[in-house]
Amino acid sequence: MLCCMPGVAFVPALLVSWSSAAFIISYVIAVLAGHVEPLVPYISDTGTKPPESGIFGFMINISALLAVITMCIRYLLIEKQNESSHFIGSSCNMFSLCIGLMGCTGMGIVATFQELAVPSVHDIGALVAFGSGVVYITLQSIISYKSCPQWNTYFVCHVRMAISVISCVAFIPMIVFASRISMTKIDWTPGEK
Repeated sequence: MLCCMPGVAFVPALLVSWSSAAFIISYVIAVLAGHVEPLVPYISDTGTKPPESGIFGFMINISALLAVITMCIRYLLIEKQNESSHFIGSSCNMFSLCIGLMGCTGMGIVATFQELAVPSVHDIGALVAFGSGVVYITLQSIISYKSCPQWNTYFVCHVRMAISVISCVAFIPMIVFASRISMTKIDWTPGEK
């Protein structure tokens, strides 16, 4: 089974490394340029003004591409495993892939449309990216449980489900707080509402 896709294990690691670098590099440039405060800025704030906006957009688009590749590899892996075990319907696997690809499209929208330039499009992209991401992670956790014990250990399934639960719990306040504010600028002066 493992010989059917040699050499693809580096792609998820590259995705995580590249995405982390995208956030860290744009954050450092934004702080050094004085565009954001160093203490916990909103992620999109670190990619709003040049030069960090170009770097942020480019790197997040590459992250979206790497995520597409990772999800396609996962889809193919499950399909291959499912040929012998029949633990999940092929349509469920395809549905999970489609949800994941929607999330990648949302990432591309976030990267392309800066927070202050086109806020409604940026916010819709973020909602699609995060919402689809939570659904994708949850579906993948369920698929992992269905494939136990032949293709996964219960420990791996529990870790994936824990990440799913944390993602779901974090998504709810994100929606609540994002709906209560309207971000129109980054720089605030004392006395402004």
